[in-house]
Amino acid sequence: MRCPFCGNEDSQVKDSRPTEDGAAIRRRRQCEACAARFTTFERIQLRDLTVVKNQDRREPFERDKLIRSVTLAARKRPVTSAQIERLVSGIQRQLETQGDSEIPSQRIGEMVMEGLKGLDSVAYIRFASVYKDFREAKDFEEFAGNVTEAGKT
Repeated sequence: MRCPFCGNEDSQVKDSRPTEDGAAIRRRRQCEACAARFTTFERIQLRDLTVVKNQDRREPFERDKLIRSVTLAARKRPVTSAQIERLVSGIQRQLETQGDSEIPSQRIGEMVMEGLKGLDSVAYIRFASVYKDFREAKDFEEFAGNVTEAGKT
């Protein structure tokens, strides 16, 4: 594994353990050249996924991009990085086991919204505002009204 600090290709595994959800192995490594320590994660990948964006553009599925999006929506909210990691792992697992290697970005967006709805309503609304492309304050108002009404039933 290449050291992120000096670029050396030799590192030694100091500790390995499964993540909380058991979907990955967390490894603590130490670079043999500069002695810096860093963490890597090893995950099972069942298939290469391609995200089909608007106008039929295609790009490879990037787990880190999804984590960044969810983290941004949950910023300054009582949502832990472990909860975000579990949400993204669950989405990725579902996508890999559905059988399609090409996934519309809309499906991923809906899955994220469904997961965030159960975690934090503010993060859910923040994500929806970007995903659904809110243009005006009334868009937020209408969506938030539907969220609070759904929570009452």
